[in-house]
Amino acid sequence: MAWIRFKSKWRKRLAITVVAIPVLVVALWIAIHRIPGFGGLLADTARAVFGNEAVAWMEDTAYGVQDWLLRKTRSGDEPEAYWEVPPTAAATAAEPPADAGADGQAPAGPKPFRLASVGPVHDAFKAPGDGVWVQVTDARHPDEPARLLKTQLHPDRNRSWTIVAVVAVDLSQVDIHSVAGRFEPESRTPEAKKYERRATIDPAHHDRLIAGFNGGYKATHGYYGMKIDGVVLIPPRPKACTVAKYDDGKLAVRSWEALANDDERLVWWRQAPLCMYEQGKPNPVLGMSKLGWGASSVSGTTVIRRSAIGLDEEAKVLFIGIGDHTTGQAIAHAMHHAGAAHVAQLDVNFSYPKFVTFEPSESDPSKLLAVPLTEHFEYTEDEYIRVRSHRDFFYLVRRETQTESDS
Repeated sequence: MAWIRFKSKWRKRLAITVVAIPVLVVALWIAIHRIPGFGGLLADTARAVFGNEAVAWMEDTAYGVQDWLLRKTRSGDEPEAYWEVPPTAAATAAEPPADAGADGQAPAGPKPFRLASVGPVHDAFKAPGDGVWVQVTDARHPDEPARLLKTQLHPDRNRSWTIVAVVAVDLSQVDIHSVAGRFEPESRTPEAKKYERRATIDPAHHDRLIAGFNGGYKATHGYYGMKIDGVVLIPPRPKACTVAKYDDGKLAVRSWEALANDDERLVWWRQAPLCMYEQGKPNPVLGMSKLGWGASSVSGTTVIRRSAIGLDEEAKVLFIGIGDHTTGQAIAHAMHHAGAAHVAQLDVNFSYPKFVTFEPSESDPSKLLAVPLTEHFEYTEDEYIRVRSHRDFFYLVRRETQTESDS
């Protein structure tokens, strides 16, 4: 009888375990995707216990299961849009800006920023408005021409739910700044250990602030370098794709070897894995399963949220992309389709990739609030502006006009 009771007890425990494990997995998945910061905290805790490779394998496996389930349940779905595209958007974007008014004088104020629609990546596989540029209005200057445009693309014909939001930035009217996070990238040089990390947007730029977006990998995921305010936090890594700003304000997104000789002229730089596109050409290893564009063993073919940054051939237009359920190849091709000749991936995972604009609070117009480009991003209203960011990021400001600089 004792043996029977013992077996019965263990059967109950086994049954409870069998039921509890999937429930726990589902609960964790919901928490990661619903509670801001939880996913990053959980991953960092697991890395401290199990190590980078083990956690990367778990993430790779989890996202693989998610992709398998989506392909089984949503394979017949039509692509969906992040936002509704106004019917007039395509015509407005294609219409060249007027150089002079009826009196022969150039119109006052900033020049309208327009890009011709690029259309969908796949003609037979698209959502309404794919490839059409829509204005991103500056909430504090709604009557001025937009300096930012946005579009959405569906680059993976095997996954209708794969979508990449791309923001285009007019660099003749917008400046970009880089900020080191409170903890990331790590301080790996003697001078870096003395560097004071503000980890928020410079208050002097709040009046001209437009938007902010995530930076690159944590140091442990490849030790990709960063230089900021003349201080090298992590030394440059050979062959790494490098986002850099020159002392004359020009931007570059190139392999480190193309920039190394100009290091003294570079105000800041931030490195990423191998360039996805460079000089208009795709990296030959884009489609390889275990090379590049992941953290540790998370591969370029893992279907995951990714962010990317790019430049057109003349370095006049900056592109920022955030892709949901994307492979490295998918987001790279979407960025190139949008107009980027040089493309670097920034970060991956659900929690980190994001793009926010800033607008005044209704209750207190002097207080700026972060607003996500789409509701799908994890963010807080204080993002980048009041709470010190644990990780590095970029932000965009209006370039000063002569009137502004004189005042």
